[in-house]
Amino acid sequence: MVMATAEAGPDMALYEDTQRKLRKFERLRGRVMEEGEFWDAVVITAADEKQERAYKQQLSRKLQRKELPLGVRYHVFADPAGAKIGNGGSTLCALQCLEEIYGDRWNSFTILLIHSGGYSQRLPNASALGKIFMALPLGCPIYQMLELKLAMYVDFPSHMSPGILVTCADDIELYSVPDDTPLRFDKPGFTALAHPSDLAVGTTHGVFVLKPSGGSEGGDLEYRTCHRFLHKPSVGEMYRSGAVGTKGTPSPKNLAAGDPSAPTSYSDFVYTDSLFYMDHNSARKLLAFYQHLGPLTCEIDAYGDFLQALGPGATVEYTRNTANVTREESPLVRVREDIFRLLRGTPLHVVALHKSKFYHLGTSHEYLQHFSAESALRFELGLLSIAGSVFAGASGGARETPCIIQSIIEPGSRGGPGAVVEYSWLGPDVAIGANSIVSGCHVPARTALPPNSFLCALSLKVKGRSMYATMAYGVEDDLKRKVRALPDIHSLRFSGRGFLDCLDLWGLEVTGDLFSSSDLGLWTARIFPVCPTLRDSVMASLGLLGAVRSLSPFHLSGYQLLSIEEMLLYKDVEDMMRWREHISQEIRLLGGQADESK
Repeated sequence: MVMATAEAGPDMALYEDTQRKLRKFERLRGRVMEEGEFWDAVVITAADEKQERAYKQQLSRKLQRKELPLGVRYHVFADPAGAKIGNGGSTLCALQCLEEIYGDRWNSFTILLIHSGGYSQRLPNASALGKIFMALPLGCPIYQMLELKLAMYVDFPSHMSPGILVTCADDIELYSVPDDTPLRFDKPGFTALAHPSDLAVGTTHGVFVLKPSGGSEGGDLEYRTCHRFLHKPSVGEMYRSGAVGTKGTPSPKNLAAGDPSAPTSYSDFVYTDSLFYMDHNSARKLLAFYQHLGPLTCEIDAYGDFLQALGPGATVEYTRNTANVTREESPLVRVREDIFRLLRGTPLHVVALHKSKFYHLGTSHEYLQHFSAESALRFELGLLSIAGSVFAGASGGARETPCIIQSIIEPGSRGGPGAVVEYSWLGPDVAIGANSIVSGCHVPARTALPPNSFLCALSLKVKGRSMYATMAYGVEDDLKRKVRALPDIHSLRFSGRGFLDCLDLWGLEVTGDLFSSSDLGLWTARIFPVCPTLRDSVMASLGLLGAVRSLSPFHLSGYQLLSIEEMLLYKDVEDMMRWREHISQEIRLLGGQADESK
């Protein structure tokens, strides 16, 4: 058994099965699908209409270039304007959109629903163009998360009854099963994948309380029935509910969250969630509920609010637990109770994948960790050190080589260990510090980026003019943190320094105009210079970051300044895509490389 925790040693069986799926998907790219060969529809959710347009632009470009299977109904559906509705609300809205487009025809569809709304505050190089379009050091043309999702699920549609598979854009499920035992999603109600995990992982995920199997457990795959689903339970709750299983020797090859140096045996574990499937009848039931309810005014969690209502052991008590919601709105409990009554008695089946891992790629820390030379995911997916790039200074020592994705690195330039560079052009003698992220940048010669830095350039359209701005901060900075009032901003931290000290170095005053909204934090702080060229933008933001690292003044008073929030409002998706295409064309002319070292 391989336990699905945060990090573990690489697994050869997962690598081999993953490579088989990637090869199968490669054969489908650019080919018109026959009925039953692939998904009938692939749906991506977006946070709002602006994000929806950005997703559609990128999706259209992929289809034009035949980077995806053709003849498939690809859709992007935005959440309605107004209150945040969560991924559960997005699911309901997507069902309504399918009904409006296809009427009863979608009753017979196999549908992949990928939740990709939100602006990725914990991994902002995915903020402008979306987590589902985040690049990976894999494939030719370069894979993004969309291609990876389609590849990892490539076996599912042919073993699935009409219904909807629900997943998130920033996670990866790897599993290995025998060739003659495919995963099937053909039972009534809901069916979820389950991964054996240590109890610490269970506190941050959904946990299944399974009915007794009626026999000895074994093999790589087991179909079970769920008695009850727990959402982010405490360790004590896992034990009290009967969710905890015990395994003795032989121990799993690796602990998925764990430390490769962990003990070679383990005892207690739980089965945690990832994606789930609901059959057509269940989807219809939810759609009818949404049509009766009307516009949502609270956040609904597709996992916490749908799955906790399922199974014979489900109780209504969870509906009043608001500890795991971002904001406790007045109608939330009532809506949860209505969903519970709607779904009560619906079966929840579980596919226990004993040889599987679940990876999350939603934060800067996870991004750097999993793309590094030592990561298990890198081995199991076959990720490259240099993917679709020109790196004049590349050496055979993968341990010291940064991860380079569709970028040009000119002679004399180098990247520190653990750094990731994507869609960028680094001039001669540029030094990128260790554990840094550089995205969409044109960095002039002889420039140095300090270690643990984040640099991401965006194209903007400001009052009809093409402009640029570059996010710059420390990779450990908390962009989601907010304070209530201006006197409290002393508690904010920027690149390891107090934010007030940074403002002094930049020559900025604390006024109401410093922030672009009433949410006071680094996300809304107007500190990033707007410039007429990409290079000028990168250098200006490097100046403000360097000032903080060196404690040397770099005054920003002569610039128009934007917050990250505003940069996303002004983003010019077409221009960012043109930059990526320009990089790609130059790489082809220069004879780009894909490093074979893993």
